[in-house]
Amino acid sequence: MLKIYVGSQNPTKIDSVKHVFPEMEIIGMEVESKVAAQPFSDEETLEGAINRARECASQSKAHLGIGLEGGVMEIEDDLYLCNWGALVDNKENVYTASGARILLPEEIKADLEKGKELGDVMDVYADKHDVRKKEGAIGIFTNGMVRREEMFTHVVKLLKGQWLNEQ
Repeated sequence: MLKIYVGSQNPTKIDSVKHVFPEMEIIGMEVESKVAAQPFSDEETLEGAINRARECASQSKAHLGIGLEGGVMEIEDDLYLCNWGALVDNKENVYTASGARILLPEEIKADLEKGKELGDVMDVYADKHDVRKKEGAIGIFTNGMVRREEMFTHVVKLLKGQWLNEQ
């Protein structure tokens, strides 16, 4: 059976890969993104996803490595939620994709600018525990219309489609 290593133990990320690759064995593993704990640009968020995917693909039994990274990015004075994914195959080809974006409220922006991580800020904002492992910020700010797993599933579909197109 083909194996995909996912650069996270977060269930929303692992489950998104399972939805898109049901025919493969999916293994979550903690790897370093080698970027800030709270990425603050598209470039940094993408870099984190690629780093995670490359680390996963380097595992001896991996057929594919996938990295999924959530972050924030600025447009003028506004802060948006962003997310990126990367897929690295055993030939070291790199495929990347991005997904949904949503404007974050000023109070969230203020906390992030103080150096806090979005997941921690969201737990306080929503008065919940482990938002990052459940609906995510996207789920809170869309009133449950789009959940974090669904957001990452879309990104993983974009990755799989590109990869299959090259096979």
